[in-house]
Amino acid sequence: MGTENDIQIVYDRQCPVCDFYCQRIDVDTAAGKLVRVDAREPSDLRDEVTGLGLDIDEGMVVKHDGEIYFGSEAIHELAKLSSRRGFINRVAYHVFRVKWLANFLYPLLAACRNLLLKVLGRSRINNLQLDDNERF
Repeated sequence: MGTENDIQIVYDRQCPVCDFYCQRIDVDTAAGKLVRVDAREPSDLRDEVTGLGLDIDEGMVVKHDGEIYFGSEAIHELAKLSSRRGFINRVAYHVFRVKWLANFLYPLLAACRNLLLKVLGRSRINNLQLDDNERF
């Protein structure tokens, strides 16, 4: 797992769009090392996120400098730390570094993710172990 200085991102590797984005996003080397954590696998960070009552099915998580960022705040934080190398990083930086734009677009992206996973027949992560919450 990551060290305290790393930037950790918790995301759903079974979501093709999430996986595509998270495998291509990169942070500036001065910001630290980006560690990708599969939300479907047990980890200390997943346990920490669950302990905070954050539903990973509703948003990605970024941990940076001991702070937990969720959903639009997570994608905004990643954009601020972006390396800006490559097309995906430049677009993410210019779109999601603007907080109001991240707040507006993220729920739409999360809804599209949930619809895609429903169409693909994938189960929810259900890290909060809610009743009747296994399927989209």
